[in-house]
Order: sequence, then C-alpha cells, then structure tokens
Amino acid sequence: MVMTKLTAVRAFGVAIVAAMSLGACATREDIANINTRLDSIDAQVQTAAQNSQAANQSAQRANQRLDTIEGRIQQLETQPARRPRG
Repeated sequence: MVMTKLTAVRAFGVAIVAAMSLGACATREDIANINTRLDSIDAQVQTAAQNSQAANQSAQRANQRLDTIEGRIQQLETQPARRPRG
C-alpha cells in the first residue's frame, strides 16, 4: 500500500513537472510577438544611425566654417594697425 501511494505521488510529481515544462515553451504567437518587437527595435536603431550620420556631417560642415572664420580672424589680427585720417 505504501509503495502504491509512493508510486502515485511520484507519477503525479512527474506529471506536474512535465506540464510546467511544456507550459513554459513559447508558442508561435509568442515568437511572432518577439519578432515584431525585434523588427521595431531594428527600425529604431536604423533611424538612430541615420540621425547620427546626419549630425556628424553637420558637425563636419560647422567645423569647416569655423576653420575658415578662424583663418580670416588671424589675417585681420596680423595686419598692421590703420592710422586715423586727418
């Protein structure tokens, strides 16, 4: 009798573990939802990369303009001072 109860308890325990293991598996719907989220994240990353490239190009143009202005300022600073007329 004790062995029968022990066998039944073991069988019940194995059934519970099996049910929980199978219940933890992802369904096709779960996988589809994850893929949709990954696609969304990928699109956001692509947009961020494009924005970063555009910002980098703008920064390079701004640096070129600053270099040009700096050269002009140095020319003006090194010119001899003008004498007032008169």
